[in-house]
Amino acid sequence: MKYLFYSLMPLGILLTAASLAIVFSYGILVVLGDVLLLSKLTSKATQAFLIISIFPIKHYLNLSWSELGFVRSKTFFNQLLIGLGLGFLTLLPVFLTLFALDVNVFDTNRLWTLGSLLEKTALALVLALLISLIEEPLFRGVLLAGLNKKMPVMAAILISSTYYAALHFLKSHTDVSYQDMSIPGGFMLLGEALLNVIDPKNLQAFLALLMVGLFLGIVRAVFGFSLGMVIGCHTAWVWQIKMSKSLLNVNPNSDYLYLVSSYDGVIGPLVTGWMALVMTGYWLYSRYLKTH
Repeated sequence: MKYLFYSLMPLGILLTAASLAIVFSYGILVVLGDVLLLSKLTSKATQAFLIISIFPIKHYLNLSWSELGFVRSKTFFNQLLIGLGLGFLTLLPVFLTLFALDVNVFDTNRLWTLGSLLEKTALALVLALLISLIEEPLFRGVLLAGLNKKMPVMAAILISSTYYAALHFLKSHTDVSYQDMSIPGGFMLLGEALLNVIDPKNLQAFLALLMVGLFLGIVRAVFGFSLGMVIGCHTAWVWQIKMSKSLLNVNPNSDYLYLVSSYDGVIGPLVTGWMALVMTGYWLYSRYLKTH
């Protein structure tokens, strides 16, 4: 029961952040006018409030910056670079397999010059880094460290990874016009977003993201690396996915289309199986070392 209480606390923080974001976003749009959809502004504001929540949670749980994964800059940067390499190597086999099986094929309708390709590569890398800098301090930082203060490390990794996977689907697909927006309407959009998390059509992608979260959680909490390592790894994964979506198309006629989900054309059963294989392989290897 105690673990259940601590497991649900992040949900309470999320709902609080989302509620504040709805009221805040409505007020901003009333002042600025029809500049953005309420749902989009609320989503960004929720992320901002969650990032801000790191500071009071850190104080409440008496967590140090090192417990959150922040170390001296040289170590952080070195591990970030190593993480980039780890992320590239761990996801590259997935892309090679999908290409070999004709699931992903080159987009022949787009013409690339060397300059445009380099520009796209750099932009994708910057965006991937920004995403990782937002997500990792939240999930492998304060959430994982906070849960680990109250429960065993593997339970903390599993729960934080579940939240990590679920939040990718916390989205509303309803567009509300500026004239029809309201605070109660914002909460209706939140309810729709929560229902989308448990939509069965998202199950394949959810399981893949859960495995990704478990991998990053193990790297962070079991191996004891800083946030730099998981930020680097996460960045490399997102960068590869963005580049894949720019250069390749999903072949709807492939016999192996079931290996990917509709989420992004990459995340799916293949990623789930591959990440599970990587983690199981390491566990067996570590057991072997202990017995020999």
